[in-house]
Amino acid sequence: MTFHSPGEVVRLTGFSLDTLRYYEKIGLLHDVDRTPGGRRRFSDDDINLLRMLRCLRESGMPIAQMRRYVELLRAGEDRREERLAVLREHDRRVEERIDELRGHQRIIRHKIEHYVRAGEPAHA
Repeated sequence: MTFHSPGEVVRLTGFSLDTLRYYEKIGLLHDVDRTPGGRRRFSDDDINLLRMLRCLRESGMPIAQMRRYVELLRAGEDRREERLAVLREHDRRVEERIDELRGHQRIIRHKIEHYVRAGEPAHA
């Protein structure tokens, strides 16, 4: 098994050391291995989980839902359908947000076109 230092994990995942400590404290990271000297060392599985957590967080999943997902993940294959439901619901919310942003983008692009065509400032 390969282990990674906290510094490597920061580089590989983009999370800060403070975030790694916080995620461990609130239970998103569980049973992080330690060296005999007590320093954290992260497995490849930890890295993969952190990458998924980054994706979920950056796509707007609340911490509480992330915790629910991780609990279901730790519960094993018996909870597969529930994990799938959490991810599907989040995917639905992401799709709604994308649609909302596309609407905003259409308005912005319309205003850009107006500026370009008119050569004069458009009214806000």
